[in-house]
Amino acid sequence: MDTKEIKSTISNLEKTSDDVTVLKLLTILNDGVKPTEKLLRETKVGVAVNKFRAHSNSEITSLVKKMIKNWRESVQNEKNIKKKSVSSNSTEGNDKKSINSSSENPTPGSGSGSGSTAGSTESKFHKGPRDPKIDGVKTSLYENPTRNASISALYTALAIERDDSSSHILTVATEIESEVFKSQYSQVNDTYRNKLRSFTMNLRNKKNPELRDRLLTRAILPPDFIKMTPNEMAPEALKKEIEKMHKQNLFDAQGATEKRAVTDRFTCGKCKHKKVSYYQMQTRSADEPLTTFCTCENCGNRWKFS
Repeated sequence: MDTKEIKSTISNLEKTSDDVTVLKLLTILNDGVKPTEKLLRETKVGVAVNKFRAHSNSEITSLVKKMIKNWRESVQNEKNIKKKSVSSNSTEGNDKKSINSSSENPTPGSGSGSGSTAGSTESKFHKGPRDPKIDGVKTSLYENPTRNASISALYTALAIERDDSSSHILTVATEIESEVFKSQYSQVNDTYRNKLRSFTMNLRNKKNPELRDRLLTRAILPPDFIKMTPNEMAPEALKKEIEKMHKQNLFDAQGATEKRAVTDRFTCGKCKHKKVSYYQMQTRSADEPLTTFCTCENCGNRWKFS
């Protein structure tokens, strides 16, 4: 039976309530359906047949149970055959890779020199994301799960876009965590968690490869790193942008300051000195005179007049 015929039979099955007709249609499906996973999904014949599993007619329920069991076994066998096929192809591919690898990387003594095994003790590098699980690195160094999780997070952050050995990255990550732990009197508290969270976020910034590089090349040592401020850890481009904004804000602030002039024409009413600075500003309507703001340079007394 094809898909169209099966769906038509299911439609008739759902419309009838006569036991004889139901049994007849189920028998047609049992004899005509050659179950595959794709066919069962497209037609949903299994769902339709399974509705009669609890039917009052024992002959119908018995047939339904038999059909469902046989279809399940057929689909499972289909899956097993596919798995064996994939496994076989994978084995053949691995065998070819082994042969190619052996030919490209001859064993010591075959003329390639001792350097051919120099990297055998290093962990495998993976293109794309790296983390302890992918690199096969054990980060459960302490009994405290929070400390282990911190080391794992630091490792993942340090390994972004790096091809350093996993052992070296783990060493740096462990040293950073250890320094933070010691700075909190060997306690895992909120300050410890907040510091590690801040360091991890700065290291994970993909726009800040310089920070990861300086740590992994030992240009910055962990004891110095944990004392750095967020501004000091920021990418060079961001540092320049912050400096530019700071200068602009300083310029704007200076530009907003009123220019003062010093004169001896005014006398301070408090200390009677005549060294007074002043500036003028329009504080009322345009047809009113300017307001003069005075400051005594001797005692700091301030006053104004129009």
